[in-house]
Amino acid sequence: MSRKPLISGNWKMNLNHFEAIQCVQKLSYLLTKDDYAAVDVSVHPPFTDIRSVQTVIDADELLMQLGAQHCHWEEKGAFTGEIAPAFLSKLNVKYVIVGHSERRELFAETDEMVNKKVAAVLANQMTPIMCVGETLEEREAGQTEAKVLGQVRAGLAGRKADQVATMVIAYEPVWAIGTGRNATPEDAQAVCSAIRGEVGQLFGADTAAAVRIQYGGSVKAGTVAELMRQADIDGALVGGASLDPDEFARIVNFRNL
Repeated sequence: MSRKPLISGNWKMNLNHFEAIQCVQKLSYLLTKDDYAAVDVSVHPPFTDIRSVQTVIDADELLMQLGAQHCHWEEKGAFTGEIAPAFLSKLNVKYVIVGHSERRELFAETDEMVNKKVAAVLANQMTPIMCVGETLEEREAGQTEAKVLGQVRAGLAGRKADQVATMVIAYEPVWAIGTGRNATPEDAQAVCSAIRGEVGQLFGADTAAAVRIQYGGSVKAGTVAELMRQADIDGALVGGASLDPDEFARIVNFRNL
């Protein structure tokens, strides 16, 4: 695989800043230079933890990257409770999750909002992890490809090929988030392949070859290796399993499972 895999831990609304520091420190003891040579690793704590985690990463010269779970698209303004992308950039955040299924489903984020956030993250020299995925009802109705590729087109509208080439697109079937259910490796590969094909149609073959595509959906150490063997899966967006440093380290070390 020419694209270096990216394994991202999304901690969601878990771990206060003391717990986050402990989690990062434990994870750092478990990962080796060989792990980082083979895989990029990012952790995405809640906003209140980001400065604490950044301090640990910088002070201990850790090779993992700091990520955020969300941001607003505006640089400043009357948006109580929101976080500007520039605030994250100043904290050395590298990756920002955009359009996670929980943001779309629970907080009514639209494709238009996701598109604005992608643009804002890129403008602040960070990398969007743009999430796409279908619900169980859409899957059972045979609408997976139409829904997912529609989200891809909407999220990337107005971007240039060189911008898209630096991005990460995460396929996370909504029906698999937190349910313990997983798409089969073959099903995940089929959707990720369709995503890459759509990027190729929109931005050219070189961009399609460069963009990284993650799979997210109850990823665990027991399932990650077979998923990562698929040609168009370049990493994993890991939820609950990333809260356990031992489990997350095994996921990062998927090549030896």
